[in-house]
Amino acid sequence: MATAAPSVATEAAASAPSVDPELDQFVGAARDREAHELRARNRWSAVVLGLAFLSLASALPFVVSSGAHPGLLTAIALVVTYAAASSARFEVGHGLFLPSQLVLVPMLFLLPLGLVPLAICAGLLLSAAVDHFRRRLPLEQLLLVPLNSWQSVGPVVVLAATGDGSPALGRWPVYAGALAAQFGIEYLAHAPRQKFVNGAPLLLSARFMASSVLVDVALAPIGLLVALAAVGHPVAVTFVLPLIGLLVVFAQERRARIDHALELSHAYRGTALLLGDVVEADDAYTGSHSRDVVSLVVDVSDRLGLGARERRDAEFAALLHDVGKIKIPSEIINKPGKLTDEEFELIKTHTLEGERLLSQVGGLLGSIGRIVRSCHEDWDGTGYPDRLAGEEIPLVARIVRCCDAFSAMTTDRSYRKARPVDEAVAELHRCAGTDFDPQVVEALAAVITAGV
Repeated sequence: MATAAPSVATEAAASAPSVDPELDQFVGAARDREAHELRARNRWSAVVLGLAFLSLASALPFVVSSGAHPGLLTAIALVVTYAAASSARFEVGHGLFLPSQLVLVPMLFLLPLGLVPLAICAGLLLSAAVDHFRRRLPLEQLLLVPLNSWQSVGPVVVLAATGDGSPALGRWPVYAGALAAQFGIEYLAHAPRQKFVNGAPLLLSARFMASSVLVDVALAPIGLLVALAAVGHPVAVTFVLPLIGLLVVFAQERRARIDHALELSHAYRGTALLLGDVVEADDAYTGSHSRDVVSLVVDVSDRLGLGARERRDAEFAALLHDVGKIKIPSEIINKPGKLTDEEFELIKTHTLEGERLLSQVGGLLGSIGRIVRSCHEDWDGTGYPDRLAGEEIPLVARIVRCCDAFSAMTTDRSYRKARPVDEAVAELHRCAGTDFDPQVVEALAAVITAGV
């Protein structure tokens, strides 16, 4: 049996990681901030917290004693190794993590404890400087280095309070406390600042940190094993360099794949908007009607609490639910009188034509095509083309079906005047349970009432 060759978009979608719309927005915003100069609140909060860190870090060597006395080469090697680990930047979930725990833990035992925060800051500064020259980032981004060094203060304080000593597996409760202190200080340094700069809720900042916390918890035991080996042989710290090198390569590959996925996501959106423009050029009413339906569908989706992925699908499906009509003769689409049975049967094929057109694009829009196919199914199973009923119909299709009907009832056509809004809402309620999902009708009615 012969099969059609996959489209370029389908192949690209298969090779790219799936990007959640919320993550798409978060990663895009984070990269945009990184590529531009700091805004006023961002800049001054970074300066204040950075100066506070430098003041504390400068005082710690005088108040925290340690029995570690490494040579200069060992100290430099640790700073450079930490910088290398910091260059492996992984975007995971809604957070960014660096595998720096592999080096931070050994530094706590090989360097004088009070000097560790300054050494961490030096490593981050070296990594940021290299990144600046390689990617041409704004010089102002270096102001964030002391701010990002606060995480090192928590472990230093805990280890100093419990008594300095060589690493030992039997002291794991102390090390667990040091790790918890690291996360606590990091959260206190960043979460209130994010609320001040971006208005981000404190709980949202905790959610964003969750992924990096899990990674640090996973890497900390490996860092402790390196510390155990390096106490007698400091050169053992360099044994993590091959692993860090691999992580740098993986991080660069992951960044490239996310870049590709983001570009593909933006291309899908652009293609959807272009197809919407094609529909509008072919038939002005259908185009403007589809855009009106988009606004209603998005509001109803929010009212029903749909997730970011479903909300995106709903937006695209609303925009493209009538795209198949470009295959229907315009004299039938705009016929002022009643359609014949043959004409109505031809009109009903627009959902199948829409699915076919979108499946040719492939990828995300191919899945939207399957929703478009069901946008004229009725709750009681009397719709078309598949006579699906109830929850057999995709939720997004049920939302589009209801909003589509309301928009059609309240819009002037060549063969009738628009119905009043209250009359159209009453018609929705009358047809709830037959044509429309009752839950969707209630949500749409609430949206309409709130907008009146």
